Amino acid sequence: MRPPARGMQLSWPRDNILMTEIARRAPQYESLTLRGVRHQLAWWGPRTENPIVLLHGWMDSSATWQFLVDCLPREWSFVGLDWRGFGGSAWPADGYWFADYFADLEALLDVVCPAAPARLVAHSMGGNVATMYGGMRPKRIAWLANLEGIGLRRTVPDEAPDRFIEWLDDVKSLPRSRRYSSAAALADFLVARNPRMTRERAMFLARAWTRPDGTGVSLAFDPRHRNANPVLYRREEAEACWRRFEAPMLLFLAELSEIRPRIGVDGTDEYFHSMFRDLRIVHLPGVGHMMHLEDPEAIARHIVEFAGAR
Repeated sequence: MRPPARGMQLSWPRDNILMTEIARRAPQYESLTLRGVRHQLAWWGPRTENPIVLLHGWMDSSATWQFLVDCLPREWSFVGLDWRGFGGSAWPADGYWFADYFADLEALLDVVCPAAPARLVAHSMGGNVATMYGGMRPKRIAWLANLEGIGLRRTVPDEAPDRFIEWLDDVKSLPRSRRYSSAAALADFLVARNPRMTRERAMFLARAWTRPDGTGVSLAFDPRHRNANPVLYRREEAEACWRRFEAPMLLFLAELSEIRPRIGVDGTDEYFHSMFRDLRIVHLPGVGHMMHLEDPEAIARHIVEFAGAR
């Protein structure tokens, strides 16, 4: 298998220097075609054939790993993937199916970690992809630091008719990207929604999550992601994968999580220990689901300790 492709340093407009104003380690970006779709990768540190792979969550992008990367050892190498339809990656014409993310992850690992099990750090949707994929390919993962990739609420078959109706209504309309007058306007919104976030970090995120659109900016993800999924989430299928997951896992749970209350009894320590055979749980105080943006220092300390014990 071939080693990772050489990266291409991007140049940003003067008013959009999102990676250098508060970042300690500016990333390098490259485009890589995975399964016929152009994906954007962000690299931090020296190129190796076994970097730590960073997998972002829904509506996010690899850029927002910046704060955590800055808190981790400088000699470590990282590569972050923008999932299809997010960040700087392409928007497939035929839409999105969750299983595509498993195949995209496998294609990525075949390129960036060709000769060794991968070390993963994953948030939310990225954590859900990683945990299920790890049950399908248990020997392909060395360890996983999982930031609340803990599944969705259970569904029942009786919900299917209404979900199909919602999906039919969605596909009739042409989705539009959410637009803001400026990145600063989005930063104002982020601070209002999350008082724990500093204005400086809100501006960083606003620039990472948008692209120029006329006189303003639009969110840099395919708005079709907001369409209803016609396929109900089946937690039982995720659990079947989780029980086959063999690698050591460090699971971060946020005290102020917006996710765990939605899944109820499926969000307890006892439940997670019943699913994963080699699991350590860390409860982070004073943060919400976007914990890697709110307290990256604490997460980094735990990851360093966890990785050192492997």
